[in-house]
Amino acid sequence: MPLFVAPDSSDVWANPNLFELDEMGQPAKVAGVPPDYFSKTGQLWGNPLYKWDELAKDDYAWWRARFELLLKTVDIVRVDHFRGFEAYWAVPSGETTAVNGQWLKGPGIEFFATMRKYLGKLPIIAEDLGIITPEVDDLKNEFYFPGMKVLHFAFESNDDRCLPIIIDKNSVVYTGTHDNDTTVGWYNKLAAESPTTAKCVRELLGLADDSAAEIAGHRFVEYAYASNADTVIIPFQDILELGSESRMNLPGTIGDNWEWRCLKSAFTPELAGRLAELAARYSR
Repeated sequence: MPLFVAPDSSDVWANPNLFELDEMGQPAKVAGVPPDYFSKTGQLWGNPLYKWDELAKDDYAWWRARFELLLKTVDIVRVDHFRGFEAYWAVPSGETTAVNGQWLKGPGIEFFATMRKYLGKLPIIAEDLGIITPEVDDLKNEFYFPGMKVLHFAFESNDDRCLPIIIDKNSVVYTGTHDNDTTVGWYNKLAAESPTTAKCVRELLGLADDSAAEIAGHRFVEYAYASNADTVIIPFQDILELGSESRMNLPGTIGDNWEWRCLKSAFTPELAGRLAELAARYSR
């Protein structure tokens, strides 16, 4: 579930009082994130911001309806940009990058306490990537929501929390997400641009210096299975050991994103056997 909605969505059209709009019905400020791992100028999403005080007047009825509808079709909801419930990045309309924004406080504990009051315990995965503060961790832990751990980040952003031996049980571990390069593509780029870091990866995985990127990709999947995390999610591109040509999304860009498709021929008995063996070996 995305935190924000599009400015031309039916949600904004039907509920303009719930969003920060100007006299012309356009966003007064827009959502985004400051410069981070994915982009040196941040990400300018362009979504209108919520009037959280207005939403709170009826115990967040609009948000409750969102969760109720989604949970009719899925069992678990990954809440995108979870950190925005604690504080979100607001950028003045008209800016061309997300650099000149400011943090504004979100609804925090009150919001999820209200959701729990009406809907019970929510089956949520908190997407807690990017700039995460102790306050965001406190919000996540208050409701025992599992967070995300991305193995790439243990090497790319020096996030030790993403190392398999450190990952806590109440987590969902990924090799990478839709916003990352495939693991094979990521390793190839790492070997070309940061040989020292690539060497650290090989040492962790127990690989020879001349190991192919596909072998590193396969071993990364195995490391995810071997982690302490309760849940493992592997992008299918990594299951198939595909390269950068199969990347799903490049944050901050438009054009060729979300175009990758898996062919039916990829679903082979050999692949099923390999995944079954991994699941059995690591009790998944």
